[in-house]
Amino acid sequence: MGKYYAAVDVGASSGRLILGWMEDGCMKLEEIHRFENGMVRRNGVLCWEFDRIYREIVTALKKCRETGRIPSALGVDTWGVDFVLLDGQDRVVGDTVGYRDQRTNGMDEEVYRIVPEKELYEHTGIQKALFNTIFQLMALRLQHPDQLEKAETMLFVPDYFHYLLTGVKTNEYTEASTSGLLNAQTKTWDMEIIERLGYPKKLFRELIMPGSSVGHIRPELAEEIGYDLEVVAPCTHDTGSAVLAVPANDDDFVYISSGTWSLMGVERSEPLCTEEARKNNLTNEGGYEYRYRLLRNIMGLWMIQSVRHETGDAYSFAELCDMAEEAHDFPSRVDCNDLCFMAPENMTEEVKDYCRRTGQQVPETLGELATVIYTSLAECYARTIENLEQATGRTYSRIHVVGGGSNAAYLNELTAKATKREVHCGPGEATAIGNITAQMLHAGEFRSVEEARDVIHRSFGIRIYHGERG
Repeated sequence: MGKYYAAVDVGASSGRLILGWMEDGCMKLEEIHRFENGMVRRNGVLCWEFDRIYREIVTALKKCRETGRIPSALGVDTWGVDFVLLDGQDRVVGDTVGYRDQRTNGMDEEVYRIVPEKELYEHTGIQKALFNTIFQLMALRLQHPDQLEKAETMLFVPDYFHYLLTGVKTNEYTEASTSGLLNAQTKTWDMEIIERLGYPKKLFRELIMPGSSVGHIRPELAEEIGYDLEVVAPCTHDTGSAVLAVPANDDDFVYISSGTWSLMGVERSEPLCTEEARKNNLTNEGGYEYRYRLLRNIMGLWMIQSVRHETGDAYSFAELCDMAEEAHDFPSRVDCNDLCFMAPENMTEEVKDYCRRTGQQVPETLGELATVIYTSLAECYARTIENLEQATGRTYSRIHVVGGGSNAAYLNELTAKATKREVHCGPGEATAIGNITAQMLHAGEFRSVEEARDVIHRSFGIRIYHGERG
Protein backbone atom coordinates (compact mmCIF):
# COMPACT_ATOMS: atom_id res chain seq x y z
CA MET A 1 0.00 0.00 0.00
CA GLY A 2 1.33 3.47 -0.92
CA LYS A 3 0.98 6.80 0.80
CA TYR A 4 -2.34 8.18 1.98
CA TYR A 5 -3.44 11.73 1.23
CA ALA A 6 -6.20 13.55 3.15
CA ALA A 7 -8.61 15.90 1.40
CA VAL A 8 -10.60 18.12 3.74
CA ASP A 9 -13.48 19.29 1.57
CA VAL A 10 -15.70 21.83 3.33
CA GLY A 11 -18.88 22.89 1.56
CA ALA A 12 -21.63 25.31 2.47
CA SER A 13 -23.78 22.61 4.09
CA SER A 14 -21.32 19.89 5.12
CA GLY A 15 -17.68 18.92 5.27
CA ARG A 16 -15.74 15.70 5.24
CA LEU A 17 -12.26 14.21 5.27
CA ILE A 18 -11.60 11.73 2.49
CA LEU A 19 -8.44 9.65 2.21
CA GLY A 20 -7.00 8.88 -1.19
CA TRP A 21 -4.26 6.50 -2.31
CA MET A 22 -3.02 4.62 -5.37
CA GLU A 23 -3.63 0.87 -5.68
CA ASP A 24 -3.08 -1.29 -8.78
CA GLY A 25 -2.80 1.79 -10.97
CA CYS A 26 -6.09 3.29 -9.80
CA MET A 27 -7.02 5.95 -7.27
CA LYS A 28 -8.96 4.72 -4.26
CA LEU A 29 -11.04 6.79 -1.82
CA GLU A 30 -12.41 6.31 1.67
CA GLU A 31 -14.50 8.79 3.64
CA ILE A 32 -13.25 8.95 7.23
CA HIS A 33 -15.39 11.67 8.81
CA ARG A 34 -18.32 13.86 7.85
CA PHE A 35 -19.79 16.86 9.67
CA GLU A 36 -22.47 19.50 9.28
CA ASN A 37 -21.81 23.08 8.22
CA GLY A 38 -23.99 26.14 7.74
CA MET A 39 -24.31 29.80 8.60
CA VAL A 40 -25.65 30.99 11.93
CA ARG A 41 -26.98 34.44 12.74
CA ARG A 42 -24.69 36.32 15.11
CA ASN A 43 -24.75 40.05 15.90
CA GLY A 44 -27.39 40.46 13.22
CA VAL A 45 -25.33 38.90 10.40
CA LEU A 46 -24.92 35.42 8.90
CA CYS A 47 -21.65 33.89 10.10
CA TRP A 48 -19.59 30.72 9.74
CA GLU A 49 -18.51 28.70 12.79
CA PHE A 50 -14.86 28.23 11.89
CA ASP A 51 -13.68 27.23 15.36
CA ARG A 52 -16.16 24.34 15.37
CA ILE A 53 -15.17 23.28 11.86
CA TYR A 54 -11.49 23.27 12.84
CA ARG A 55 -12.25 20.93 15.75
CA GLU A 56 -14.08 18.66 13.29
CA ILE A 57 -10.92 18.55 11.16
CA VAL A 58 -8.88 17.57 14.23
CA THR A 59 -11.45 14.88 15.06
CA ALA A 60 -11.13 13.56 11.50
CA LEU A 61 -7.34 13.37 11.78
CA LYS A 62 -7.67 11.40 15.02
CA LYS A 63 -10.03 8.99 13.24
CA CYS A 64 -7.36 8.44 10.57
CA ARG A 65 -5.00 7.24 13.29
CA GLU A 66 -7.72 4.96 14.71
CA THR A 67 -8.24 3.33 11.31
CA GLY A 68 -4.51 2.79 10.91
CA ARG A 69 -4.48 4.81 7.68
CA ILE A 70 -2.29 7.76 8.54
CA PRO A 71 -2.00 10.42 5.81
CA SER A 72 1.37 11.82 4.82
CA ALA A 73 -0.21 15.06 3.59
CA LEU A 74 -3.41 17.07 3.87
CA GLY A 75 -5.05 19.90 1.96
CA VAL A 76 -8.19 21.95 2.61
CA ASP A 77 -10.59 23.26 -0.02
CA THR A 78 -13.73 25.35 0.52
CA TRP A 79 -16.04 27.71 -1.31
CA GLY A 80 -14.68 31.06 -2.54
CA VAL A 81 -14.81 34.79 -1.66
CA ASP A 82 -15.21 34.61 2.17
CA PHE A 83 -12.31 35.54 4.43
CA VAL A 84 -11.04 36.05 7.97
CA LEU A 85 -9.19 39.14 9.19
CA LEU A 86 -6.38 38.78 11.75
CA ASP A 87 -4.82 41.55 13.82
CA GLY A 88 -1.15 41.93 14.77
CA GLN A 89 -1.56 39.32 17.52
CA ASP A 90 -3.26 36.89 15.10
CA ARG A 91 -6.66 37.38 16.72
CA VAL A 92 -9.78 37.29 14.55
CA VAL A 93 -11.11 40.78 13.83
CA GLY A 94 -14.90 41.15 13.60
CA ASP A 95 -17.37 38.44 12.67
CA THR A 96 -16.68 35.60 10.23
CA VAL A 97 -19.48 36.74 7.92
CA GLY A 98 -20.71 34.47 5.12
CA TYR A 99 -21.43 35.32 1.50
CA ARG A 100 -25.21 34.98 1.81
CA ASP A 101 -25.42 37.86 4.28
CA GLN A 102 -27.00 41.05 2.95
CA ARG A 103 -24.25 43.43 4.06
CA THR A 104 -23.11 43.78 0.45
CA ASN A 105 -26.43 45.19 -0.80
CA GLY A 106 -25.62 48.37 -2.72
CA MET A 107 -21.85 47.83 -2.47
CA ASP A 108 -21.58 47.26 -6.22
CA GLU A 109 -22.66 50.85 -6.79
CA GLU A 110 -20.07 52.07 -4.28
CA VAL A 111 -17.29 50.13 -6.01
CA TYR A 112 -18.35 51.14 -9.54
CA ARG A 113 -18.46 54.79 -8.49
CA ILE A 114 -14.68 54.52 -7.96
CA VAL A 115 -13.79 51.90 -10.58
CA PRO A 116 -16.37 51.60 -13.40
CA GLU A 117 -17.70 48.09 -13.97
CA LYS A 118 -16.27 47.76 -17.48
CA GLU A 119 -12.80 48.86 -16.36
CA LEU A 120 -12.87 46.51 -13.38
CA TYR A 121 -13.74 43.55 -15.61
CA GLU A 122 -10.90 44.41 -17.98
CA HIS A 123 -8.54 44.16 -15.00
CA THR A 124 -9.95 41.14 -13.14
CA GLY A 125 -12.20 39.25 -15.56
CA ILE A 126 -14.51 38.36 -12.65
CA GLN A 127 -18.26 38.36 -13.12
CA LYS A 128 -20.42 40.66 -11.04
CA ALA A 129 -21.73 38.84 -7.96
CA LEU A 130 -22.71 40.83 -4.90
CA PHE A 131 -21.01 38.37 -2.57
CA ASN A 132 -17.55 38.80 -4.13
CA THR A 133 -14.73 39.74 -1.77
CA ILE A 134 -14.35 43.11 -3.44
CA PHE A 135 -17.88 44.05 -2.33
CA GLN A 136 -17.53 42.48 1.12
CA LEU A 137 -14.47 44.64 1.76
CA MET A 138 -16.35 47.73 0.62
CA ALA A 139 -19.08 46.89 3.14
CA LEU A 140 -16.43 46.75 5.86
CA ARG A 141 -14.80 50.00 4.72
CA LEU A 142 -18.12 51.83 4.92
CA GLN A 143 -19.80 50.03 7.82
CA HIS A 144 -16.89 48.91 10.04
CA PRO A 145 -13.76 50.89 9.08
CA ASP A 146 -12.25 50.16 12.50
CA GLN A 147 -11.99 46.48 11.58
CA LEU A 148 -9.92 47.22 8.48
CA GLU A 149 -7.70 49.50 10.56
CA LYS A 150 -7.06 46.77 13.14
CA ALA A 151 -6.48 44.00 10.59
CA GLU A 152 -2.98 43.05 9.50
CA THR A 153 -3.78 39.98 7.38
CA MET A 154 -6.65 38.69 5.26
CA LEU A 155 -6.88 34.92 4.93
CA PHE A 156 -9.48 33.25 2.75
CA VAL A 157 -11.36 30.41 4.42
CA PRO A 158 -9.06 27.53 3.34
CA ASP A 159 -6.02 29.73 4.01
CA TYR A 160 -7.34 30.23 7.55
CA PHE A 161 -7.69 26.49 8.16
CA HIS A 162 -4.18 25.94 6.81
CA TYR A 163 -3.00 28.63 9.22
CA LEU A 164 -4.76 26.97 12.17
CA LEU A 165 -3.09 23.69 11.23
CA THR A 166 0.44 24.99 10.58
CA GLY A 167 0.75 28.52 11.95
CA VAL A 168 1.74 29.66 8.42
CA LYS A 169 -0.23 32.45 6.70
CA THR A 170 -0.70 32.14 2.95
CA ASN A 171 -3.01 33.25 0.15
CA GLU A 172 -3.51 30.46 -2.39
CA TYR A 173 -3.93 31.54 -6.00
CA THR A 174 -7.16 29.79 -7.07
CA GLU A 175 -9.07 30.98 -4.01
CA ALA A 176 -7.70 34.51 -4.35
CA SER A 177 -8.83 34.55 -7.98
CA THR A 178 -12.48 34.52 -6.87
CA SER A 179 -12.10 37.80 -4.98
CA GLY A 180 -12.43 40.29 -7.84
CA LEU A 181 -9.11 41.80 -6.76
CA LEU A 182 -6.65 39.71 -8.77
CA ASN A 183 -5.38 40.95 -12.11
CA ALA A 184 -6.26 38.32 -14.71
CA GLN A 185 -3.29 39.15 -16.93
CA THR A 186 -0.50 39.39 -14.32
CA LYS A 187 -2.02 36.66 -12.06
CA THR A 188 -1.15 38.77 -9.01
CA TRP A 189 -3.00 41.16 -6.70
CA ASP A 190 -4.15 44.25 -8.62
CA MET A 191 -2.66 46.83 -6.25
CA GLU A 192 -3.87 49.70 -8.43
CA ILE A 193 -7.50 48.64 -7.94
CA ILE A 194 -6.94 47.82 -4.26
CA GLU A 195 -5.41 51.23 -3.60
CA ARG A 196 -8.12 53.13 -5.49
CA LEU A 197 -10.81 51.38 -3.45
CA GLY A 198 -9.10 52.31 -0.21
CA TYR A 199 -8.39 48.77 0.98
CA PRO A 200 -5.23 48.36 3.11
CA LYS A 201 -2.51 46.84 0.92
CA LYS A 202 -0.96 45.17 3.96
CA LEU A 203 -3.85 42.67 4.06
CA PHE A 204 -2.81 40.89 0.86
CA ARG A 205 -0.07 38.29 1.10
CA GLU A 206 2.17 36.88 -1.62
CA LEU A 207 0.30 34.19 -3.54
CA ILE A 208 1.22 30.51 -3.50
CA MET A 209 0.26 28.04 -6.22
CA PRO A 210 -1.69 24.81 -5.77
CA GLY A 211 0.73 21.97 -5.18
CA SER A 212 2.88 24.14 -2.89
CA SER A 213 3.85 23.01 0.59
CA VAL A 214 2.40 25.23 3.32
CA GLY A 215 4.41 23.47 6.03
CA HIS A 216 4.06 20.74 8.63
CA ILE A 217 1.36 20.86 11.29
CA ARG A 218 2.09 22.59 14.59
CA PRO A 219 4.00 20.40 17.08
CA GLU A 220 1.22 20.62 19.68
CA LEU A 221 -1.32 19.43 17.08
CA ALA A 222 0.95 16.57 16.01
CA GLU A 223 1.13 15.52 19.66
CA GLU A 224 -2.67 15.70 20.00
CA ILE A 225 -3.48 13.57 16.94
CA GLY A 226 -0.50 11.25 17.36
CA TYR A 227 1.43 11.85 14.14
CA ASP A 228 2.98 14.53 11.92
CA LEU A 229 1.93 15.40 8.38
CA GLU A 230 2.61 18.00 5.71
CA VAL A 231 -0.02 20.50 4.63
CA VAL A 232 0.00 20.90 0.83
CA ALA A 233 -2.20 23.54 -0.77
CA PRO A 234 -4.54 22.02 -3.35
CA CYS A 235 -6.65 24.22 -5.59
CA THR A 236 -8.19 25.53 -2.37
CA HIS A 237 -11.21 26.88 -4.22
CA ASP A 238 -13.42 23.81 -4.43
CA THR A 239 -14.36 24.41 -8.07
CA GLY A 240 -10.67 24.58 -8.96
CA SER A 241 -10.18 21.16 -7.39
CA ALA A 242 -13.31 19.78 -9.06
CA VAL A 243 -12.20 20.96 -12.52
CA LEU A 244 -8.76 19.42 -11.99
CA ALA A 245 -10.60 16.09 -11.61
CA VAL A 246 -12.55 16.33 -14.91
CA PRO A 247 -11.59 13.04 -16.64
CA ALA A 248 -10.74 14.47 -20.06
CA ASN A 249 -7.60 15.72 -21.78
CA ASP A 250 -8.99 17.34 -24.93
CA ASP A 251 -10.62 20.78 -25.18
CA ASP A 252 -13.93 19.80 -26.78
CA PHE A 253 -16.06 19.92 -23.64
CA VAL A 254 -17.87 22.17 -21.21
CA TYR A 255 -17.76 21.18 -17.55
CA ILE A 256 -20.36 21.59 -14.83
CA SER A 257 -19.14 21.33 -11.27
CA SER A 258 -22.53 20.51 -9.84
CA GLY A 259 -23.33 20.94 -6.17
CA THR A 260 -24.86 23.69 -4.07
CA TRP A 261 -23.70 25.91 -6.93
CA SER A 262 -23.38 24.87 -10.55
CA LEU A 263 -20.17 26.22 -12.06
CA MET A 264 -20.39 25.82 -15.82
CA GLY A 265 -17.49 26.68 -18.08
CA VAL A 266 -14.45 25.75 -20.15
CA GLU A 267 -10.75 25.45 -19.38
CA ARG A 268 -8.47 27.90 -21.21
CA SER A 269 -4.81 28.87 -21.26
CA GLU A 270 -5.63 32.61 -21.33
CA PRO A 271 -8.29 34.78 -19.68
CA LEU A 272 -11.12 36.23 -21.74
CA CYS A 273 -11.84 39.74 -20.45
CA THR A 274 -13.78 41.05 -23.44
CA GLU A 275 -16.88 43.20 -23.28
CA GLU A 276 -18.92 40.33 -24.71
CA ALA A 277 -17.72 38.03 -21.92
CA ARG A 278 -18.64 40.67 -19.34
CA LYS A 279 -22.12 41.17 -20.78
CA ASN A 280 -22.63 37.39 -20.68
CA ASN A 281 -21.61 37.47 -16.99
CA LEU A 282 -18.72 35.05 -17.49
CA THR A 283 -15.92 34.89 -14.97
CA ASN A 284 -12.20 34.04 -15.27
CA GLU A 285 -11.07 32.10 -12.21
CA GLY A 286 -7.65 30.56 -11.67
CA GLY A 287 -6.89 26.86 -11.94
CA TYR A 288 -3.98 24.47 -11.55
CA GLU A 289 -0.81 25.58 -13.41
CA TYR A 290 -2.43 28.94 -14.19
CA ARG A 291 -5.18 27.33 -16.29
CA TYR A 292 -8.20 29.62 -16.47
CA ARG A 293 -11.72 28.54 -15.68
CA LEU A 294 -13.98 30.64 -17.90
CA LEU A 295 -17.33 29.96 -16.30
CA ARG A 296 -20.64 31.19 -15.01
CA ASN A 297 -21.90 30.76 -11.46
CA ILE A 298 -25.41 29.28 -11.50
CA MET A 299 -27.54 28.88 -8.37
CA GLY A 300 -27.37 25.11 -8.78
CA LEU A 301 -28.78 22.50 -6.43
CA TRP A 302 -29.13 25.03 -3.60
CA MET A 303 -32.77 25.46 -4.53
CA ILE A 304 -33.71 21.77 -4.37
CA GLN A 305 -31.54 21.30 -1.26
CA SER A 306 -33.48 24.08 0.44
CA VAL A 307 -36.84 22.63 -0.57
CA ARG A 308 -35.74 19.23 0.76
CA HIS A 309 -34.75 20.76 4.12
CA GLU A 310 -38.17 22.42 4.28
CA THR A 311 -39.75 18.96 4.17
CA GLY A 312 -37.63 17.94 7.16
CA ASP A 313 -35.38 15.96 4.79
CA ALA A 314 -38.22 13.45 4.53
CA TYR A 315 -37.24 12.49 0.96
CA SER A 316 -33.95 11.55 -0.65
CA PHE A 317 -32.75 13.44 -3.71
CA ALA A 318 -33.43 10.30 -5.75
CA GLU A 319 -37.04 10.34 -4.56
CA LEU A 320 -37.33 14.03 -5.43
CA CYS A 321 -36.03 13.26 -8.93
CA ASP A 322 -38.65 10.50 -9.28
CA MET A 323 -41.41 12.92 -8.19
CA ALA A 324 -40.14 15.52 -10.66
CA GLU A 325 -40.17 13.00 -13.48
CA GLU A 326 -43.78 12.06 -12.70
CA ALA A 327 -44.71 15.77 -12.97
CA HIS A 328 -42.54 16.41 -16.05
CA ASP A 329 -45.40 18.06 -18.00
CA PHE A 330 -45.74 20.89 -15.49
CA PRO A 331 -45.05 24.04 -17.59
CA SER A 332 -43.73 26.75 -15.23
CA ARG A 333 -40.09 27.92 -15.15
CA VAL A 334 -37.99 30.22 -12.97
CA ASP A 335 -34.74 32.14 -13.45
CA CYS A 336 -32.38 30.12 -11.25
CA ASN A 337 -30.03 33.10 -10.92
CA ASP A 338 -32.65 35.54 -9.67
CA LEU A 339 -31.40 37.04 -6.40
CA CYS A 340 -34.71 36.20 -4.73
CA PHE A 341 -33.44 32.61 -4.52
CA MET A 342 -30.12 33.51 -2.85
CA ALA A 343 -31.27 33.26 0.78
CA PRO A 344 -35.06 33.29 1.05
CA GLU A 345 -36.86 32.62 4.31
CA ASN A 346 -38.66 29.76 2.56
CA MET A 347 -37.52 28.44 -0.83
CA THR A 348 -40.78 26.59 -1.48
CA GLU A 349 -42.83 29.75 -1.09
CA GLU A 350 -40.27 31.80 -3.06
CA VAL A 351 -40.60 29.50 -6.08
CA LYS A 352 -44.39 29.66 -5.84
CA ASP A 353 -44.32 33.47 -5.50
CA TYR A 354 -42.01 33.76 -8.53
CA CYS A 355 -44.44 31.75 -10.66
CA ARG A 356 -47.33 33.83 -9.34
CA ARG A 357 -45.52 37.14 -10.04
CA THR A 358 -44.67 36.07 -13.59
CA GLY A 359 -48.19 34.91 -14.43
CA GLN A 360 -47.36 31.20 -14.55
CA GLN A 361 -49.09 28.18 -13.06
CA VAL A 362 -48.16 27.85 -9.39
CA PRO A 363 -46.73 24.44 -8.38
CA GLU A 364 -48.74 22.77 -5.64
CA THR A 365 -47.19 19.34 -5.18
CA LEU A 366 -43.60 18.53 -4.26
CA GLY A 367 -43.16 16.84 -7.63
CA GLU A 368 -44.35 19.95 -9.50
CA LEU A 369 -42.00 22.09 -7.43
CA ALA A 370 -39.07 19.77 -8.13
CA THR A 371 -39.72 19.64 -11.87
CA VAL A 372 -39.86 23.46 -12.02
CA ILE A 373 -36.43 23.63 -10.37
CA TYR A 374 -34.74 20.82 -12.29
CA THR A 375 -36.11 21.83 -15.69
CA SER A 376 -35.30 25.50 -15.12
CA LEU A 377 -31.74 24.53 -14.20
CA ALA A 378 -31.30 22.40 -17.33
CA GLU A 379 -32.60 25.24 -19.51
CA CYS A 380 -30.18 27.62 -17.78
CA TYR A 381 -27.36 25.24 -18.70
CA ALA A 382 -28.49 25.33 -22.34
CA ARG A 383 -28.42 29.15 -22.40
CA THR A 384 -25.02 29.19 -20.72
CA ILE A 385 -23.36 26.86 -23.21
CA GLU A 386 -24.64 29.09 -26.01
CA ASN A 387 -23.09 32.10 -24.25
CA LEU A 388 -19.78 30.25 -23.83
CA GLU A 389 -19.71 29.29 -27.48
CA GLN A 390 -20.53 32.82 -28.55
CA ALA A 391 -17.82 34.30 -26.31
CA THR A 392 -15.09 31.81 -27.30
CA GLY A 393 -16.03 31.60 -30.99
CA ARG A 394 -16.18 27.81 -31.05
CA THR A 395 -18.51 24.89 -30.34
CA TYR A 396 -18.29 22.07 -27.80
CA SER A 397 -19.59 18.56 -28.40
CA ARG A 398 -20.14 17.32 -24.86
CA ILE A 399 -20.61 18.29 -21.23
CA HIS A 400 -18.77 16.76 -18.28
CA VAL A 401 -20.75 16.91 -15.03
CA VAL A 402 -18.67 16.31 -11.89
CA GLY A 403 -19.56 16.58 -8.22
CA GLY A 404 -22.67 15.53 -6.34
CA GLY A 405 -24.99 16.61 -9.13
CA SER A 406 -23.46 13.99 -11.43
CA ASN A 407 -25.62 11.49 -9.53
CA ALA A 408 -28.89 13.36 -10.28
CA ALA A 409 -29.96 11.15 -13.17
CA TYR A 410 -33.16 13.04 -13.95
CA LEU A 411 -31.37 16.41 -14.07
CA ASN A 412 -28.65 14.96 -16.30
CA GLU A 413 -31.25 13.56 -18.70
CA LEU A 414 -32.91 16.98 -18.82
CA THR A 415 -29.51 18.61 -19.42
CA ALA A 416 -28.76 16.31 -22.38
CA LYS A 417 -32.18 17.07 -23.83
CA ALA A 418 -31.97 20.84 -23.29
CA THR A 419 -28.39 21.23 -24.57
CA LYS A 420 -28.64 18.59 -27.33
CA ARG A 421 -25.24 17.24 -26.31
CA GLU A 422 -23.74 14.17 -24.72
CA VAL A 423 -23.55 14.55 -20.95
CA HIS A 424 -20.75 12.58 -19.26
CA CYS A 425 -21.34 12.22 -15.52
CA GLY A 426 -18.77 11.52 -12.83
CA PRO A 427 -16.81 11.35 -10.70
CA GLY A 428 -19.16 12.39 -7.90
CA GLU A 429 -16.32 13.09 -5.45
CA ALA A 430 -14.56 15.38 -7.92
CA THR A 431 -13.57 18.08 -5.44
CA ALA A 432 -11.89 15.64 -3.05
CA ILE A 433 -10.28 13.84 -6.00
CA GLY A 434 -8.88 17.10 -7.36
CA ASN A 435 -7.62 18.04 -3.90
CA ILE A 436 -5.85 14.68 -3.57
CA THR A 437 -4.54 14.94 -7.15
CA ALA A 438 -2.73 18.21 -6.37
CA GLN A 439 -1.12 16.55 -3.35
CA MET A 440 -0.12 13.53 -5.46
CA LEU A 441 1.37 15.78 -8.12
CA HIS A 442 3.40 17.49 -5.38
CA ALA A 443 4.59 14.09 -4.14
CA GLY A 444 5.52 12.86 -7.64
CA GLU A 445 2.80 10.18 -7.88
CA PHE A 446 1.84 11.71 -11.26
CA ARG A 447 4.15 13.33 -13.78
CA SER A 448 1.49 15.64 -15.23
CA VAL A 449 -2.13 16.73 -15.04
CA GLU A 450 -2.81 14.70 -18.18
CA GLU A 451 -1.53 11.51 -16.55
CA ALA A 452 -3.61 12.21 -13.45
CA ARG A 453 -6.78 12.73 -15.49
CA ASP A 454 -6.21 9.46 -17.33
CA VAL A 455 -5.99 7.69 -13.97
CA ILE A 456 -9.16 9.42 -12.76
CA HIS A 457 -11.01 8.31 -15.90
CA ARG A 458 -10.18 4.65 -15.38
CA SER A 459 -10.64 4.78 -11.60
CA PHE A 460 -14.21 6.06 -11.43
CA GLY A 461 -17.28 5.09 -13.41
CA ILE A 462 -18.53 7.59 -16.02
CA ARG A 463 -22.18 7.53 -17.13
CA ILE A 464 -23.21 9.02 -20.48
CA TYR A 465 -26.58 10.60 -21.36
CA HIS A 466 -27.22 11.28 -25.04
CA GLY A 467 -28.67 14.49 -26.41
CA GLU A 468 -29.67 15.11 -30.00
CA ARG A 469 -28.00 17.92 -31.91
CA GLY A 470 -30.32 19.97 -34.08
